[in-house]
Amino acid sequence: MSEYEKIQKSALKLKGVGELSAGKKKKKKNKESKHRMEQVVTSQSDEEVKTKKAYVDKRTPAQMAFDKMQEKRQMERILKKASKTHKHRVEDFNRHLDTLTEHYDIPKVSWTK
Repeated sequence: MSEYEKIQKSALKLKGVGELSAGKKKKKKNKESKHRMEQVVTSQSDEEVKTKKAYVDKRTPAQMAFDKMQEKRQMERILKKASKTHKHRVEDFNRHLDTLTEHYDIPKVSWTK
């Protein structure tokens, strides 16, 4: 039993959990100071709205043209996909499969050979 006398029987010590972190107390805030802060924030936001100008686009003409063309292509893709029903898509896919060579087909396997 002397082997078991050398072990520690205290609680596990974890980082961040201990006397220092457990001893911290939250500060109480005054309702008046909170109310004053709200007034300051609202007055600043009112001033910002008055002083803000219209949004200025800082993109170059090439960037604007690029974005415009991307939107146009995306709309074309959407319209192209929306124009076909599922039945038409399946028919087109079957036609495509018919044109492929039969090289990739799985060969038949029988036990009689």
